[in-house]
Amino acid sequence: MIDVDKAIAAAVKTGKVAFGTNSAIQNAKTGKVKMIILASNCPTITREDIAYYCKLSNIPLVTYKGSSLDLAAVCGKPFAISALSIREPGESEILKLVEGTELEESSGGSE
Repeated sequence: MIDVDKAIAAAVKTGKVAFGTNSAIQNAKTGKVKMIILASNCPTITREDIAYYCKLSNIPLVTYKGSSLDLAAVCGKPFAISALSIREPGESEILKLVEGTELEESSGGSE
C-alpha cells in the first residue's frame, strides 16, 4: 500500500498538477488529466459535476480522506484545495492508487 500523502506531495513537486474545482471540471471535460483527487469536504454539487465528467472521460476520481485544508497542507500550499488534477505524476506513484482497483468513493468515511 502506498502512502497517499507522500504520493500527492511528490506529484505536486515533480509532476504537473492543477489546483481548484474549476480547473478540475475543465480538465475532466477535456480528458487531459490522468486523475482527479477531491477533498472529503468538497461541496456536493461540485463533486457531482466532477464525477459526471470523469465518468464520461474515463478519468479516475479519488476522494482524499482529509479536508481541503489537509489536502492543501500535503501539497504545501497556504490556501484550501478542494480539487487536485494530476496531469503528469512526475516521480510520484499516485497513479498506482487506481491500478486494478476502483477507488471512486462518493460516500466516504474519514477512516
